[in-house]
Amino acid sequence: MAREQRGVMPSPLVILSIVAVAMAAVAFVATRGEGPAERDITPAARVAPSAPATSGSPSASPRPSATPTRKPRPKPAVERSQVNVEVFNNSAIRGLAAGAATKVSDAGWKAVGADNWYGTIPATTVYYPARLERAARLLAKDLGVRRVMPAVDPMRMDRLTLILTAALPQR
Repeated sequence: MAREQRGVMPSPLVILSIVAVAMAAVAFVATRGEGPAERDITPAARVAPSAPATSGSPSASPRPSATPTRKPRPKPAVERSQVNVEVFNNSAIRGLAAGAATKVSDAGWKAVGADNWYGTIPATTVYYPARLERAARLLAKDLGVRRVMPAVDPMRMDRLTLILTAALPQR
């Protein structure tokens, strides 16, 4: 019995590899030309105007022009009474959030709620949305809180969140 000999077909992976190599070769040949030459670009502020040459005197070296310095705009002061603060108790001390909310109000902040927090917080913390970071740092300073962190879900992003793990330090 004679075996019929068939041609072996290459696998699709081999064909794909050959096509990829061919395309890479074409891309190499097509982009082999010289690229644009780099140019030295000098900002206009560094270019000194050339002084007219006077006979008999050496040309004076150009003086650097005085560039006006801009004063940074002062950041607006934090208006404590315009910032909402929610206070949560994450300890076993009864009434801690309500007492702290009173201290928050006494410091000029707008305490908008006091409740219990269920979760694990390592230390008393003021949490803030990005736009209220300066206010959060000021609230922490007012209350003697050392830990200030960006707010996370499920915290509200329109106010500061104070989570207590112990009584606030006496001030």
